[in-house]
Amino acid sequence: MTVDARLLQQLAFCLEVDGAKTIVRHNLLADGSRRENDAEHMWHLALMAIVLAEHAAEAVDLARVLSMLVIHDLVEIDAGDTLVYEDAARADQAAREAGAAARIYGMLPAEQGEELRRLWEEFESADTPDARFARALDRLQPLMLNAAAGGGAWSEHGITADRVAQRNFEPIARGSPALSDAAREIVAGAIAAGILAPVASGAPAAGASPAGVSPAG
Repeated sequence: MTVDARLLQQLAFCLEVDGAKTIVRHNLLADGSRRENDAEHMWHLALMAIVLAEHAAEAVDLARVLSMLVIHDLVEIDAGDTLVYEDAARADQAAREAGAAARIYGMLPAEQGEELRRLWEEFESADTPDARFARALDRLQPLMLNAAAGGGAWSEHGITADRVAQRNFEPIARGSPALSDAAREIVAGAIAAGILAPVASGAPAAGASPAGVSPAG
């Protein structure tokens, strides 16, 4: 029996992306026991999309959102996980991930690989309601985990609330104002609990909470 060449390509891709299970992210699990991996992260986002779709800022195609979420971090099999707060590492992130996308999605039959790569590019550019909602979830989930884990990656990397707000609030708001409000509450609660400093030690306080974060949880 001869296996169809197209099927062999698809199976090879499916085996290759098992590598997402080995890409360890900066965030801890909610219980703080260990770091999550990319496969867990993408599954979690897909489930969040199903549960939270009603809160999207605009009408979305849930099937497209789910497709984006379960493929968006496959590029990290080659490019690795880049912490959103690491400016130096982010400098060449786009180039690293574009090269990874060409290789990984290129393993599929041409039209299928091109379709998935277009979805990934749409997610990255956030120019559609589907992509904006998907990216909002991608920014919200780490905040939830860091707060639940008692600081998590925030504590490990010395991240302060002003930086969390700068990197995350606007992208979340573009996809869902309701989830943006929730993100602000999460950060305010973390400040109140003493697991997230409002600003870096020695930085001028300026008498205001970072980027609209209320001082009380």
